[in-house]
Amino acid sequence: MRTNRRTALTGVVALAASLLMAVPQPASAANLIKNPGFETAGTGDMPSCWEKSGWGDNDFSFTATSDAHTGSKAMKVELIRRVSGDRKALITESDTCAPPVGVGKQYDLGLWYKSTTPDTSLTLFRHDKTAGWQYWTDLKTLPISGGWAQASVRTPEVPAGTDRISWGVSVYGTGSATTDDYTMEQVADPVPDPVCTGTADECANGKWQVLPTQNPVRSMHSVVLNNGKVLLIAGSGNSEEMFKAGTFTSAVYNPATGTYKQIPTPKDMFCAGHVQLADGRVLVMSGNKAFPAADGSHGYEGFKDSYIFDPATETYSKTNDMNDGHWYPSATVMGDGDVMSFGGLREDSTGSVTAERFDSSTGQWLPMTQVNQTWSYWGLYPSMILMQDGRLFYSGSHVFGNGTPGTGSSVYDYDKNTVTDVPGLQNKDQRDQSASVLLPPAQDQKVLTMGGGNIDSNPDANRLVDIIDLKAANPSYVAGPQLPQGKVDLGNGPQPETGAQGKMYVSAVLLPDGKVLETGGALHNRANPVYESSIFDPATTTFDPVAPDPEARGYHSSAFLLPDGRVMTTGDNPGNGTWNHNVSLYTPPYLLKGARPSITSVIDQEWKYGDTQRITVDRPIAKAELIRPAAVTHSSDPNQRYVDLPLSVDGNNVDLNVTSNPNMAPPGWYMLFAVDANGVPSVARWVHLTGPDALAASAPDAHVHEFAGELAAEPKAVRGQRSSAPVSPTVSGCDRHYGSVNVCVPTVFPAGVRSRCAWLKRQDYGPLKVNGRDDPLRLDRNRDGVACGRGDFSSAR
Repeated sequence: MRTNRRTALTGVVALAASLLMAVPQPASAANLIKNPGFETAGTGDMPSCWEKSGWGDNDFSFTATSDAHTGSKAMKVELIRRVSGDRKALITESDTCAPPVGVGKQYDLGLWYKSTTPDTSLTLFRHDKTAGWQYWTDLKTLPISGGWAQASVRTPEVPAGTDRISWGVSVYGTGSATTDDYTMEQVADPVPDPVCTGTADECANGKWQVLPTQNPVRSMHSVVLNNGKVLLIAGSGNSEEMFKAGTFTSAVYNPATGTYKQIPTPKDMFCAGHVQLADGRVLVMSGNKAFPAADGSHGYEGFKDSYIFDPATETYSKTNDMNDGHWYPSATVMGDGDVMSFGGLREDSTGSVTAERFDSSTGQWLPMTQVNQTWSYWGLYPSMILMQDGRLFYSGSHVFGNGTPGTGSSVYDYDKNTVTDVPGLQNKDQRDQSASVLLPPAQDQKVLTMGGGNIDSNPDANRLVDIIDLKAANPSYVAGPQLPQGKVDLGNGPQPETGAQGKMYVSAVLLPDGKVLETGGALHNRANPVYESSIFDPATTTFDPVAPDPEARGYHSSAFLLPDGRVMTTGDNPGNGTWNHNVSLYTPPYLLKGARPSITSVIDQEWKYGDTQRITVDRPIAKAELIRPAAVTHSSDPNQRYVDLPLSVDGNNVDLNVTSNPNMAPPGWYMLFAVDANGVPSVARWVHLTGPDALAASAPDAHVHEFAGELAAEPKAVRGQRSSAPVSPTVSGCDRHYGSVNVCVPTVFPAGVRSRCAWLKRQDYGPLKVNGRDDPLRLDRNRDGVACGRGDFSSAR
C-alpha cells in the first residue's frame, strides 16, 4: 500500500502545536468514541468500530488481548519484522463509527497504553466531504512503558470541509503497543476576541515604524543570531569603490538597544551564501571575487573561500575552501546538521555544476569526490527546501533570468543522486526573485511560491501564486489566489497597480501565529518599487492586505522575524546605484490585541529529538512552536520553518513533545513561541535542538512517510562529468557599458518605453559615463562619452 493517508510520521508529531492542549477549558462530558475499550465484538476478527491499517514491508499481528486496563479486552499491535512502514488499529472510517466533528473545533484525545518500543505515534486522519478520507497528522510519540500509562493530546482546529475523524496508535518499530480506554471530548470554544489596543486601522492592518538610526552598512544578507541580535553582511555592498579599496563591512544590530556594531570583514561577502550551523555559528560561503568587465570579457566571479561567524566573539574565522567558486549559492541545512550548497558562478564567471557538502562533524567542506554529483546547473540562489524524508525540493524560486529546463521545479534525492521534475509551476521562466516558503506547520509539507519576474526580458512582474502539497504521492503545484495589488512608483509617485501587475523581489516571513507576511517588491529589474504587504493564512488559503512598508524594498532588501514577534526590513538597491539605509519595523495585528502570554521558565534549554520538554507560562496558551531564525538574502531563505509542538497541560506547566525527525527540524537554535487562543504570541525564548548524534539509544527513530513516493516523471538523465555550465556575462540583466559597476542600466527596458534616457531620468539615474567605445543601447547620441547627458535627450530613444 503506497497511499499516504495511512502512513505515520513521528516527525509530524510536532504538528501538535496546534493541538491546543494548553487552554485549560472544560471539555464536554460525552466520550465520542464508540466501543472505546474494545469490549464489543465485530463481525470479523476486529472489535466493532475498529479496523486494521498500515503499509510497508513488515510482519505484524493484531490481537484482542485480555491484558486490559479496564474490562476484559485491549488491542495489541505488534511488529515482528520491519523494513518499512507501520501498523495500527484505527477507528473504522465510516459514518457509523468515526466521530463527527465541527469545523474550527478542537478535541481532547486520550488513551491508556503499554509499549515495548519507542517507535509509536498517535496518528490522526480526517474525512473531507469532497476528497474523502486522508491522512491528517501525527500528534504524539508514546514512550516505552511496561505498565499502563495514560497519554493525552489535543487536536489542531478541524479544517474546513472536514466532518469526521479517525485515529489510533501507529507502531513503526519492532515491538508492540497495547492500548485501551480511548476517549475523545470536544473542547469548549475559545475565549472571546480581546479589545483592540491601537486604532481600528492598526488592529486590522498592523503598523510600520521607520527607525531613527540607519543601517550603517549596505547589507544584503540578514542573519538572526541565537542571542537575538542580527548579523548584517555587506562585503563591498555592491560598491566598486569599496571593492577596489578592500573595504568590506558587516554590522551586528542589537534590537534591545537599537544600536549597531561594525564588524571587521575579511573578504567581499557580497552575494555569498549563509546558514546557521547546529551550534549557532554562521557559515558563510563564497562571495564576490570580481565585478563584471565593461567589455564583456567576464562577468561576476565567485571565490572558493568560506568563513564562520561566531556570535559570541563577533568575529569571522576561515574554514577550508569549497571545491568551486559559488557567487549566489544556495545553502540548505540537512537533518544531520550538514550543509548542502548548489549553483552560483565560478571563479571564471561560468556556472558552477559542483554540489558541495559541509561536514558538520569535522567543520570542513568535503572533497568533491566524497559528494554525490549530478553535474546539474541549478542557477543562482536556487531555493532548495528540505523535505521530511531528507530529499530536497527545488521550488522554482531563483535569482536572474529563466528557470531551470523542464518544469522549473523538481525533487532532488541526494542518496539516489537523482533529479525528478515536478509539474504545475505557472510561468516558470518568470519566477526570478519570487519567494518560496515551507508553510506553517512544517509537518504539513506544503510550499508556497509567490510573484517573480525576469531580468532578461524585463516584463511587468506577476501576481502568480502556487502551492504544492509534498504529502501527495505525485505532488504538483496548483494555482493559489493571486497576490494582492498595491501601489507602484513608475517615476511619477505611487499609483495603484493595474492589469496583471504584481512584483518581484518578494519577501516572505513566517509569523508565530502560523501565518505568512509577504512584503516589499518592485515591478521591473531594479526599478519601480511596489508598496504592498499582505498576510497569507494557510488555513484558509487567502491573502489579507495589511499596511505596506513606507520604504521602497526591492533588490537587495531583506525582511525577517525578530524574537519579540515584530518584523524588520532593510535595504533597497535600485538600478541607479543608490542604497536605502533606512530600517523599518512592522508590528503585526497580533501585537495589538492586549496582554501577551509569557514563557516564565524553560526547564531545559538543551533539547533532543523525541524529548518531552516542560515550560511554564503565566496564562493559558493555545499552541507552541519552534521557528528557525532567518538567514535571508535576495528573497531566499529555504531554511525558514515553523515546527508545531504537541502540548499537554497541568495548570501553568506545559509539556511540549519535540519531533523525533531531524529532517522536520534540523539541529540548531530555535525561537520558541507560546501563542494564546487569540493568536497573540509570547516573546520568544531560545532553545537548542541538538543533533541526531546526541540521541539516546532509547529515543524513537524518525517515522518517515512515503510522501512524494510516486513521482510521475522519470528522473532526469545524469550528465557526464563537466567542469561548468555556460552563463552570459550579463546574467544580472545590467549593461556594463554605462556607469560604475553598482549602476544597472537594464539590458532590456520595460515594454512601452519610448525614450530610454527619459525613463532613466525618471528613475534618478543622471548622466552616465560610457565605458569604452561601444554604445549598444544608443544612449550617447552626441558621442561625448556621457550617456543620457544634456545633448542626448533631443534624439535619444
